[in-house]
Amino acid sequence: MKKNLIKYSMQISMLKQLLTYKLISEEEYKMAKSKLMKDYHIISDITG
Repeated sequence: MKKNLIKYSMQISMLKQLLTYKLISEEEYKMAKSKLMKDYHIISDITG
């Protein structure tokens, strides 16, 4: 479980960088983040 949380966090971090550098749109970010949350069974996002 802890290992999955670390992998999820790293992927979200990379995704956020893509958004920051405008390599993906806000909509693409939301879609990818939602899929990652499902894949890693993350039910809540406290970071907003």
